[in-house]
Amino acid sequence: MQIAVVGGGVCGLTCAIALMKAGADVQVYEAANKFGEIGAGIGIGPNASRLLRKLGLMDDILARGDKTHSEWFQWRSGLGGHEVLTEMSLRPGEEPFMVHRAAFLDALVKHVDHSRVHFRKRCTKVVESPTSRKITIHFADGSTALADVVLGADGIKSAVRGAVTGLDPVESITYSGTSCYRGLVPIERVKAAGIKTDFITRPICFVGPRQHLIIFGVNAGKLVNVVAFGRNPNALPDEWERGAPANPAVVTVTKEVPLREFAAWGPDVVKLLGCIDEWSQWKINVVSPPLPTWVKGRVALVGDAAHGMLPHLGAGAGQGLEDAYLLARLLTHPQTCLANIENVLRVYDEVRKPRVQRVWDDTYKMGNVVDGLGPSGLTPEGLTKDMGNPWLYVWGRGVDDDVLHAQFRLRDSGEYVSASL
Repeated sequence: MQIAVVGGGVCGLTCAIALMKAGADVQVYEAANKFGEIGAGIGIGPNASRLLRKLGLMDDILARGDKTHSEWFQWRSGLGGHEVLTEMSLRPGEEPFMVHRAAFLDALVKHVDHSRVHFRKRCTKVVESPTSRKITIHFADGSTALADVVLGADGIKSAVRGAVTGLDPVESITYSGTSCYRGLVPIERVKAAGIKTDFITRPICFVGPRQHLIIFGVNAGKLVNVVAFGRNPNALPDEWERGAPANPAVVTVTKEVPLREFAAWGPDVVKLLGCIDEWSQWKINVVSPPLPTWVKGRVALVGDAAHGMLPHLGAGAGQGLEDAYLLARLLTHPQTCLANIENVLRVYDEVRKPRVQRVWDDTYKMGNVVDGLGPSGLTPEGLTKDMGNPWLYVWGRGVDDDVLHAQFRLRDSGEYVSASL
């Protein structure tokens, strides 16, 4: 069975590595001329950490300068004296960590068979032949490739998604009304600015009306990752313009732009924003409304291509890794073959979609809460009440829970003779 992974980002490479380690015939098609990630830090929860350990990837990721946290987020007022509003402690065995996207990808690249990777291959469309049952992948350079199974890990603007939905890929994307400024600054510069808040020991979230900032250390605490969020003041949370993605989604701005938007905030926020000379401004697009299915025939979507979500729980990457792990386990199962592959992919869709949609919804709710739009406001009591602890659901997934669930479904439907790991 020839498997094509379209997209060589964190999610696509993790899926490809899991397939390669199991001996699958897999090829990776990446649009860029080399592996690379844009953006800065991403959060990896314990659910994703367990998968990475199972795949033998975690040590290489942590060796590139990041470590698991012994404490989790502290939420502070972004105004006035930055008083602590609430905080979250970790339970034994939980090991979330923050990692620079480039460092994460570098660690994955070490495990890739580069003879199976094809660069400068930007997918434009995917077509399944009605006669040969082969799938043809078309690329922007005019070339094509054939596969028995195509996995679309090509991000929020996924071209593969069009083969599943039958729509122009843009029609499945919505601008969320939220933008953010991303930047990195050396810790020495932060200290020299007289900033008192400790961003290295634990991640910090400064909250305020319609704005919040997520700040944490990366690269073994040598760099501070800053993400400053703001909402479109002319749009309420439920008034997103469906099917209207922000374009361009990413632009470069000088520090005067975020400084102007956060001018009324407290001293540590203003000083920190002034430490970074150049920022990237991201208008956050999401997949919305939810896709009715992530699968059509022998084409399946993975990660942001299927369920691009807001970043307010730090859960998007982890959900994509869960997708990738389940797909790799099912596609390399000894009872999976070309005769039953469509039903196997259908079960992947049935198992993953309900979980991901709950995480998607909780991520949306968390954004409302930290922007002061929750029902109880931004007091310590109100923030604690409205947030609850959605991470219990996000992080609580066992490494093979989805695998067992899917295998039992396939056994009950007669595709598998037995269900076992």
